[in-house]
Amino acid sequence: MMSRVFWFAVGTGAGVYGTVKARRLVYRISPEGLADQVAAVGLGLRALAADVRDGMVAREQELLEQIRLPHSPPPSVREECGVTARRRARGGVPAPALAARSHPVRRDIP
Repeated sequence: MMSRVFWFAVGTGAGVYGTVKARRLVYRISPEGLADQVAAVGLGLRALAADVRDGMVAREQELLEQIRLPHSPPPSVREECGVTARRRARGGVPAPALAARSHPVRRDIP
């Protein structure tokens, strides 16, 4: 009698385990499940990029302290090295440094 109860419990547990695993597999290969997996990968990549940026800033501060430079570069350097310069290269932001030249631009040279 005891062995029948034992094997009934083992069979029930195996059935529940198999059902749960099968439902998870079906969800993972469904369009919604695949979209969730892609979103999770994107979230992970964004978190990694944020951690790398934070590490870069911390390391830059350490290096600036070691060579005893001011903690923040002048605004013109930040502007030329940052996202603004990349956007300007793609044509998204006008170049203030080019617009405010101290000498005139010769347009008659071919």
